[in-house]
Amino acid sequence: MTEGTSTLLGAVVIGRNEGQRLRRCLSSLAGKVARLVYVDSGSTDGSVALAGQMGAEVVELDTHQPFTAARARNAGLARLRTATPEAAWVQFVDGDCEVAPGWLDQAVQALAADATVAVVCGRRRERHPEASIYNRLCDIEWNTPIGFASACGGDALMRIEPLLGVGGYNASLIAGEEPELCLRLRQRDHLILRIDAEMTLHDANILRFGQWWKRTLRSGHAYAEGYVLHRRDPGRFCAKQVRSNIIWGAILPLVVLGLLPFSVRLSALAFAAHAVLAARVFLSTRRRGFSRADAGLFSAFVVLGKLPSALGQLRYFWHRLRGRRSSLIEYKGAESSTPR
Repeated sequence: MTEGTSTLLGAVVIGRNEGQRLRRCLSSLAGKVARLVYVDSGSTDGSVALAGQMGAEVVELDTHQPFTAARARNAGLARLRTATPEAAWVQFVDGDCEVAPGWLDQAVQALAADATVAVVCGRRRERHPEASIYNRLCDIEWNTPIGFASACGGDALMRIEPLLGVGGYNASLIAGEEPELCLRLRQRDHLILRIDAEMTLHDANILRFGQWWKRTLRSGHAYAEGYVLHRRDPGRFCAKQVRSNIIWGAILPLVVLGLLPFSVRLSALAFAAHAVLAARVFLSTRRRGFSRADAGLFSAFVVLGKLPSALGQLRYFWHRLRGRRSSLIEYKGAESSTPR
């Protein structure tokens, strides 16, 4: 990356109790951007001090307001613009991720080559996919097709001008803020591009079923909130996911249980419908080039995940009915080691 290009590029890292993960993240960006901003959401593990020691400009969010990743990214972007107003691009990174060597150069080139592209993302990989089936599932989930996409994830390089043009992230969303942002960008005729390049190495650290359950519950909540927020917009944002989760994760299980006292055979037949869904997901995943083992694992958990996803949606609708705001759904605790 040339000196002139680097002065136009800033980075915003967000985190909460990421421990040594944060050290790796900041190290991977050190000296590669004009301004490195770290936004902390109430960490108690020394992350704020660590980030300052490593040369990042630290923003501590007000603890009296609910934490969200979207709020943190907006705060980081605001600080970047104040400190480096000439910045044209911003690399957003989650604090549990390490930026791959060469990524920034490739991403900047992709943005510079096409003025209609507002967001560039690449391949996010899981650091320890062998540590648990849940980590492996994350690695499979993030391996999406190359080319123009409908959305990005938490790690992405963005053009600042169109980002500001749509008002930045929706700070009220507790999850699913990236697809919602990308929807608003696409409504303004901006494009989201996934290039064939290594982008980040992520440390999910999902080792227990309960963590996976909470993460999937959060996804369901995000689908429901996104659908309600844009239900009057063309394209019916998240409507397909909401409908699928309700049918497969709520209605069908109720049918299975309702039939059980009257006919075990009919109940089993209704339950077997899940096998049809699993087969469809398996074949689709295989066509994308995944191994039989990965496709089998992924399809099984897609079907199983319909239940917590449906519960997450119902939780959102219940809170909305009562006029309550949902709180942050966290599935990962602080890292065991303290920053040094």
